[in-house]
Amino acid sequence: MEQKETYGKTGNEILISFAIPCYNASLYMDHCLHSIVQGAVDHLDHIEIIIVDDGSNNDDTAAKADQWHADYPSVISVVHQENGGHGEAVNTGLRLSRGKYFKVVDADDWLDPNSLSTVLEQLRHLSVHNLDLLITNYVYEKSDIGKRKSIRYLNVMKEGKILNWSDVGTFRAQQNLLMHSLIYRTEILRRIGLQLPAHTFYVDNIFAYVPLVAVETIFYMNIDLYRYYIGREGQSVQEGTMVKRIDQQLFITRFMIDAYQLTEDVSNVQLRNYLVHYLTMMITICAVFLRLSKRSDAEEQRLALWLYLKEKDPKTYMKIRGDLMSIAANIPGKPGYWVATTGYHLAQRIFKFN
Repeated sequence: MEQKETYGKTGNEILISFAIPCYNASLYMDHCLHSIVQGAVDHLDHIEIIIVDDGSNNDDTAAKADQWHADYPSVISVVHQENGGHGEAVNTGLRLSRGKYFKVVDADDWLDPNSLSTVLEQLRHLSVHNLDLLITNYVYEKSDIGKRKSIRYLNVMKEGKILNWSDVGTFRAQQNLLMHSLIYRTEILRRIGLQLPAHTFYVDNIFAYVPLVAVETIFYMNIDLYRYYIGREGQSVQEGTMVKRIDQQLFITRFMIDAYQLTEDVSNVQLRNYLVHYLTMMITICAVFLRLSKRSDAEEQRLALWLYLKEKDPKTYMKIRGDLMSIAANIPGKPGYWVATTGYHLAQRIFKFN
């Protein structure tokens, strides 16, 4: 299918572009788009929404996207493209973005309208300072059990002032700057040539990791903006799905290892410590899901990942190898399997992350 683009406004100064990757998302996308339009109702002249229909074929995603463009022709643009996966949809949104800032919102998630209105007003003031990164809270919305869990960063960053990485504290195990919490200045992403892999899941980890080294100024708002829907059948973060896609998780983790030699390429200690923290989480996830998979080559693949890190970045390898979470997830043999899987399910119950 040839890529077809239907553009929104031209000529206006656009504060922020929202990229909405959509693949067979007709059951969810209206809620997502309505939440953005409602929250940005006082700023519609200065936002754009780019719907990327990524080869949807089993529902009316394409027709709904075109209808949203028809209803908001100066605000909403639509791209119909061959399926390239979540990463390629984000790449398309970034390529077409005209906004000074860039935010990805998955079609089955949504933004809190009241929070969005507050964030846009603040971002308008901050844009004159060329702020590199605005951080907000995100909320796990577990609709199947009627529970929600907000991930906040008050213990890590002071709110209400422009910070640099030296002002940032220590992140807890459950605190990571996921795609959901990030609004980048678009130029940051373009300057580093961000290109997410096509036909690959879990690329949001690259989006939340690689650009941070180019970020110099940060602003944190203690506000629950992004609502991350958990519980959809077949969702990529469901345990069974993650087990089936462990090879893609391994690929993404190696991609992140390749991105930097952290002790050589990242001079700021606080930023380096955070990136080590994030990479530790990724390697731990790989270890846990390899063991949950019960594949015959699970231990071989787990050890191969450690060897890959050791060869690529030996100093970071030593840091991560000595981390308590990493040690617990990588105990050899049956005791290691029990500790890793039991610890994962306990954390799952406490933090409600999938």
